[in-house]
Amino acid sequence: MAQQKACNVDGDITGEGQGSARLQLPDAPLTEKNAVKAWEEPVMIRSYMPAAPDLNPLFLEKRVYQGSSGRVYPLPVIDRVNTEPQLREWKAVHIENEFIRLMVMPEIGGRIHVGLDKLNGYDFFYRQNVIKPALVGLAGPWISGGVEFNWPQHHRPATFMPVEVTIERDPDGAVTIWCSDHDPMARMKGMHGVCLRPGKAYLELRVRLYNRTQDTQTFLWWANVATRVHEKYQSFFPKDVRFVADHAKRAVTEFPLSEGCYYGIDYKQRSVKGVPEDEKPANFVPDGSYPPNDLSWYSNIPVPTSYMVANSKGDFAGGYDHAAEAGMVHVANHHIAPGKKQWTWGNHEFGYAWDRSLTDSDGPYIELMAGVYTDNQPDFSFLAPGETKVFSQYWYPLREIGLPDLANRDAAVRVERERGKVVVHLMVTRELPKATVSLRISGKESSSWSGTLNPAFALHTEFSVADDEQELELLLIVNDKTGENVVLRYAPSEIIAAPSPDVAEEPPLPEEIQSSDELYLTGLHLEQYRHATMSPEGYWREAIRRDSGDSRSNHALGRWHLRCGEFTTAERYFRTAITRLTARNPNPYDGEPYYNLGLALTYQGRISEAYEAFYKSTWNAAWRGPGYHRLAEIDSSRRLWAQALDHIERSLLADGDNLNARNLKVVVLRRLGRQPEAEAFLKLTCELDPLDNWSRYLATGSVPLDGHQQLDLGFDMLRCNLLEDALAVFSVGSTKAKDGSSAILLYALARTFALLGLNEDSAVTYQLAATADAAYVFPSRLEEIALLEAAVTRNSKDARAPYYLGNLLYDKKRHEDAIRYWERASELDPTFPTVWRNLGFAYYNVRKDEKNARAAFAQARLFAPADARILYEQDQLLKRTGESPGHRLAALEAVLELVASRDDLSVELASLYNQVGRPEDALKVLLSRKFQPWEGGEGLVLTQYVRANLLLGQKALAERETSTAIRRFEAARDIPPSLSEAKHLLMNLSMIDYWLGVAHTANLDETTAKLHWERAASHRGDFQQMQVHSISDTTYWSAQALVSLGRHEEARKILKGIYDYSVDLEHKVPKIDYFATSLPTMLLFEEDLLRRQEISAKFLRAQALLGLEQTEQGLILLNEVRRLDENHAGAADLLAALETAVN
Repeated sequence: MAQQKACNVDGDITGEGQGSARLQLPDAPLTEKNAVKAWEEPVMIRSYMPAAPDLNPLFLEKRVYQGSSGRVYPLPVIDRVNTEPQLREWKAVHIENEFIRLMVMPEIGGRIHVGLDKLNGYDFFYRQNVIKPALVGLAGPWISGGVEFNWPQHHRPATFMPVEVTIERDPDGAVTIWCSDHDPMARMKGMHGVCLRPGKAYLELRVRLYNRTQDTQTFLWWANVATRVHEKYQSFFPKDVRFVADHAKRAVTEFPLSEGCYYGIDYKQRSVKGVPEDEKPANFVPDGSYPPNDLSWYSNIPVPTSYMVANSKGDFAGGYDHAAEAGMVHVANHHIAPGKKQWTWGNHEFGYAWDRSLTDSDGPYIELMAGVYTDNQPDFSFLAPGETKVFSQYWYPLREIGLPDLANRDAAVRVERERGKVVVHLMVTRELPKATVSLRISGKESSSWSGTLNPAFALHTEFSVADDEQELELLLIVNDKTGENVVLRYAPSEIIAAPSPDVAEEPPLPEEIQSSDELYLTGLHLEQYRHATMSPEGYWREAIRRDSGDSRSNHALGRWHLRCGEFTTAERYFRTAITRLTARNPNPYDGEPYYNLGLALTYQGRISEAYEAFYKSTWNAAWRGPGYHRLAEIDSSRRLWAQALDHIERSLLADGDNLNARNLKVVVLRRLGRQPEAEAFLKLTCELDPLDNWSRYLATGSVPLDGHQQLDLGFDMLRCNLLEDALAVFSVGSTKAKDGSSAILLYALARTFALLGLNEDSAVTYQLAATADAAYVFPSRLEEIALLEAAVTRNSKDARAPYYLGNLLYDKKRHEDAIRYWERASELDPTFPTVWRNLGFAYYNVRKDEKNARAAFAQARLFAPADARILYEQDQLLKRTGESPGHRLAALEAVLELVASRDDLSVELASLYNQVGRPEDALKVLLSRKFQPWEGGEGLVLTQYVRANLLLGQKALAERETSTAIRRFEAARDIPPSLSEAKHLLMNLSMIDYWLGVAHTANLDETTAKLHWERAASHRGDFQQMQVHSISDTTYWSAQALVSLGRHEEARKILKGIYDYSVDLEHKVPKIDYFATSLPTMLLFEEDLLRRQEISAKFLRAQALLGLEQTEQGLILLNEVRRLDENHAGAADLLAALETAVN
């Protein structure tokens, strides 16, 4: 019997519901009378506001972020968020139709903040009722909830930056909220449009990704959807999914039932013996209705975990709340949108701590991400110069049908097979009159249901079938004026399981690779995937060492040097590549080397030669669009308008969406006097992208308000020699802007005056540029090299131009060139602290010159005594260069107010107090503030808190105050919420239980002591530096607990294992983990990997020897560790514990 159940169409939209202090959504204005209503109206939200960005540029050359490069320059970084909230007004754009209500926030990356199913009042996207950023974004602040749109890399650089917004209304009643920004790093333009249509119960996301630069770029696109979760929430993927992969496909496990170890959790054992006691969650406890190794249930995953689908031929994924009988589904064409991912912080204490850091009371969430042109993180695709990729993604809320077996844009269905019948649960996203649900067996219709389907009602119907029928097929058919159309077809017997993806392997070293082909491709992979710590350069150089004329590796190296601004070097490599390519055939298969040669020559000012190279590149279809575009720019600069029109039209035949080419065509048509054609074409361009800067300038004369977009637009004009237009654009820049653009705009203006022959105006403007505010001036464009070189030449007294140029060149890995310019800047203005600070980094990281690095940081501190970041960086340098803890502590105690302004400094102060035997002072520091988690600081606060309590407990034991000792050791396990951290499930804290056993023994409570020792003895492995380790410096305490239990042979086996591991470690060639997703110790200063590994090995061996009662040798090694690293916490604490034991 069929049944269509209606949902509550008066669902609570603004009242209390899933979370306290629920965000209040305003009613639509009375002026909005259409089926789809859209309007701008601010909302008030309780908000923890980020501090101002730090003034110092960050050159994080080996920072790993989501498995690829975490390089952040030229963005300034925000490293503090206010701990007290305020009620803040935020700009918001609202859109709704009969079924769905959405709210978009232009000031926070254009994210969808609210996604509400109006039929049942369910938030199908996680509604974040507070703005509470954590410092996990690429440049600092990042918030959870809603839908974040990530490109060209994960957690988009502009995720917490404003976008431009406009509302577009189509004749068919559809309305789109368009959000646009220029990626602040690569300067590409991204557009996403949030679209609702009359009568449609789905959201369409319309995306346009435009490479407005002259170079090929890499990108990925992930829509990051958050959903509220609990023990009844389940994610789902297409039915062909049998395996899921980790980041970079470094690990693979079965799905949904994991039969192995994944993220350090033994799911196979869970399936056999259930959830171990220490892995059971405090909240969201599974009710036993699903297997404990089923990864589709949030509540089963105890640790932070990612998994990504691979090789699926399905177009859908989503999540379902079984308690609310509601959920959401994403649909996109898997041929271009294969990415399907779930991420969770984990249903355990570590995850709960992150929940508290990201919201006040809205609870946990998972991320159900949808990737286009990508299926993993990292997994980047290419975007050619001038290319636009256009695609759509769809989401809609689910109601009452449970987990769908199949979903597309029009419908979602779940088919239950029961004894003697098939039960169908179906919902649609648009009204379907004359619809038929047909059940077929072996191709013939067995039974059917017919009627009208409406998005407001779910259909529940059942069909009788024989129990042995296998070839079942379900069709949703609609009869309309075009005939009979199949809207959805589900045939479970035709589903073919997707194969397991291959587990990725670290590439061999260049000299270990046999073929030149593999050398080239390995380098290309590292470049394409933006690997943080392995350079592609070495692979290409090895290929050229074997064959100096290798065309592909020469071209790759030319492109590498081109992007570094080394134009003459790039030219040499390009010409070598072309020589090989044309040795037998003057017309090569690939035109890219000619195109890039043209770029290298253009940057050198050799325009005629560049023209020849660009023209040759157009002989190949792939480079016809970019090549003709560059030719048209040169034609325009020569005022050859007819020729320019011919070339730009040829470019547009290759890629008609290229906005800059379209705009240049308008300019050329106007110059040819063909005004009506120009205006008609301009109108089409404005319709194609209503937020394009150049077309808006051509239409109205308006200039973008954003200073960096002014620079982008002005440089586009300068390439065409449109000097008057460029002058108008550069002149708008405000010298009071705080986005770092003002000084560069003035240099650009001065250069443009000079090109126009207005030398007096140019000279005056160069003087203004030299005295402009240097805050956040972090140039990065290749065009800015010539601009700043000209400034250095034109005004020899300008101390800022060489500083800016040094910043740019250091970011391009031209370190020695940067040092020379910074040194010049420091000579011209010895009081400018940032240049000294930059030199300090360069001397240490590049030249390995500790003395001059320390001297430079001393100068930086002298001229910026109130800069807490420089204080932190100087202290870290002193730590790296062997300064004693006592001296470092004295320096920090002299400026305690400044130290208190930063979490990282406060943790370092606590660490030093612990190191010098003042743990009570360490605790005062740690308990005096509300910490915020930050990248690079994972576990640091917790470590020092545990350490201080252990030291205090050991001190109490030595003084025979056993009750006090027990309280201290128990406190080490009880983490205060103000630390904003919690123990990772796999983190080995066996030393706490070991010392509790010692204390209870001293208190004559052998029974309790034994319980703690048994717990300590059961620990295996550890979680440190964001990685799982089989042996660490905490393994020693498990062995000591075994000794205390009298299990000497087991203890000896563990200690022998530590010893053997340490010997092996010391003789291993040290290397950085290729698959690392975070490298906290290498964020600022280069690390001597060999020295670090030697120290770690010696300390582990010292522990092993001490445990094996070879005390003299152990103490010798322990003191050797202290000599090598006076700041080594483990050695200091172990020596103190041994001394306490002796006394």
